[in-house]
Amino acid sequence: MTNEPAHTATAVYLTFAELTALLERIFVRHGVSPSNARLLAENCAACERDGSHSHGIFRIPGYVSSLNSGWVDGAAIPVVEDTGGAFIRVDAKNGFAQPALAAARDLLVDRAREYGIALLAVRRSHHFSALWPDVEPFAEEGLVALSFVNSFACVVPHGGRKPVFGTNPIAFAAPRNGEPPFVFDQASSAMANGDVQIAAREGRLLPEGMGVDRDGNPTRDPNAVLDGGALVTFGGHKGSTIALMVEILGAALTGGYFSGEFDWSEFRGAQTPKTGQLFIVIGPERGGNGVFRERVSHITALVREAGQERLPGDRRFETRARSERQRIPLARTDYDMLSKLA
Repeated sequence: MTNEPAHTATAVYLTFAELTALLERIFVRHGVSPSNARLLAENCAACERDGSHSHGIFRIPGYVSSLNSGWVDGAAIPVVEDTGGAFIRVDAKNGFAQPALAAARDLLVDRAREYGIALLAVRRSHHFSALWPDVEPFAEEGLVALSFVNSFACVVPHGGRKPVFGTNPIAFAAPRNGEPPFVFDQASSAMANGDVQIAAREGRLLPEGMGVDRDGNPTRDPNAVLDGGALVTFGGHKGSTIALMVEILGAALTGGYFSGEFDWSEFRGAQTPKTGQLFIVIGPERGGNGVFRERVSHITALVREAGQERLPGDRRFETRARSERQRIPLARTDYDMLSKLA
């Protein structure tokens, strides 16, 4: 799969509802409860619809493999632990992160509006998707949201010799006036691990400065990165510091595992990292200026006027609009793979 739409002659076009239903059948068939399956299917379909291909249907075989290995409990029922204040905890019970967020979401929003800010700490969860689907809906409700999640150890610290960090993404969303929210979702690694896997599958070299081989030597070979090598952080020591911060917020604060701390060696086929996730949700009206949306729109407009042609999230929103008009294109081979799994 590439970041371009599938070729018309070999593509299958599905609506968002059709793709969601197909993915839902796959999840249910492989042991996910119907309610959890719906959440995972909508999440994965949204990534594919918006062009986030490294977290769209590309991930389905990994989901299935993890479920079949017994590593993750697709029918887990998360337990919300209400502290009575702005700090909320969820034990995902070795299930996926999306159902854990859904279980606590209403309470999180209520507390953010009550106190001006609220935190949600998710532990014992498996996160295998992009982060923007987690935070964008908060901004659509007029809230500011941040999320931090660690992963499995596949990134070396700056100057290090072995992987310690996950790709450790951060996501942020804020509402704007009369336009879609401003949303970014970026790894603290130089690129996403899923993009390395796609490059390996397609036989492409990586850009310079993305990873190292098992001996710590720089390499553009995605297979060398995946086979005992590692990614590097973006921006050298600066990205490394951010990756460390995500380990602290996503794992230490939530009670989750650090990226190199869990052992899945006995679960053949396991691919979903069992870690933690932290959400911070803010009611911007507490800032006191009464025009927060307008101010966000103003600063993003200034960035464009200064010469930055595309802001984070712009391409996703454009792809989403095209998918809604023309349906979501899947390569025939990918559609056949999904149909077989379903």
